[in-house]
Amino acid sequence: MGMATETQAWPDGLGVVQVRIARPTDRLDEVVTFYRDHLGLPELSRFTGHAGYDGVMLGLPGTDYHLEFTSHADGSPCPAPTGDNLLVLYFAGAAQMHDVVERLAAAGHEPVPAENPYWTENGALTFADPDGWRVVLVPKPVF
Repeated sequence: MGMATETQAWPDGLGVVQVRIARPTDRLDEVVTFYRDHLGLPELSRFTGHAGYDGVMLGLPGTDYHLEFTSHADGSPCPAPTGDNLLVLYFAGAAQMHDVVERLAAAGHEPVPAENPYWTENGALTFADPDGWRVVLVPKPVF
């Protein structure tokens, strides 16, 4: 498989214009604080009381790619998956990554061991969010 040399567009016949990765949580405020205030993703939108759900959308690059976290009034049985289910964020360099690592550390978040040694071998650091889901910070893009 070759390396991408230019920005890829969605394939013809798949006219996607936005991507949202969504998951439930019983700790909505804590999870939003982790991703928004400690990691640094901007809050795009939020809603309350929609069929028993509250939710918050956080931006990745711009508003076309975002994370959504929801919480239901009756709770949402949602244990974290394995330690190898990851949100991986690649940085332009180690200095940019370490700015975020320092912000996380100041908020009391310490790295956790990566399940896959690939991440450690490539200088990445793994953190667990308040629900135990893993976020990997990588100092450089892979392609």
